[in-house]
Amino acid sequence: MARQARTEEEREDRMRAIRAAALDVFATKGFAAARLDDVARAAGIAKGTIYLYFRSKEDLFEAIVKNTIGASLAYIETAVAASPAPASLKLRLIGRAIAAALEDPDRRRVVHLILSEGARFPALAEFYHREIIARGMRLVRAVVAEGRASGEFLSDEPARFPQLIIAPALVAVVWGAVFARIEPLDVPAMIEAHFDLLTRSLTGARA
Repeated sequence: MARQARTEEEREDRMRAIRAAALDVFATKGFAAARLDDVARAAGIAKGTIYLYFRSKEDLFEAIVKNTIGASLAYIETAVAASPAPASLKLRLIGRAIAAALEDPDRRRVVHLILSEGARFPALAEFYHREIIARGMRLVRAVVAEGRASGEFLSDEPARFPQLIIAPALVAVVWGAVFARIEPLDVPAMIEAHFDLLTRSLTGARA
């Protein structure tokens, strides 16, 4: 029989354990093939215990996104908002934070799941876009608008196409999943180079 956690700390520990087990199962089996029975077995709990904390497999996946990518994005948003740096350095801060976030294997697995499963599960893709992508694009657009207003940036391309900012993250995830064994990629160095090029283009600075 499933038992509800007695304290908030126990509840958080239980939810954390379920999320970790679920991510392992989703990454191994794929979201479509994974079952909550598999998650319960991996977590060492009764299946009914999962329903004390999560309504469904989809709800569990959304919780994983919020507690991995979402938590990292919240940190980036706070850091950028608090920074007195010019816009070009704020963009670089975003890039470095992305590189640091991708050092975490769980975050990489979440992004890979979205890339591989999102087309088959539109509701999950819409959730990820709303909770992660849209917030990231708003952040980039705000920084670019700041740079344009101050005269630091000569163009607004990253505001029109904020995907330019997150492109290295997607490259890193795909490369890591497919080609890393053949040719390892220095992700922090690649992202630093990307923002060197981007900054020079936006500000008109010479190398």
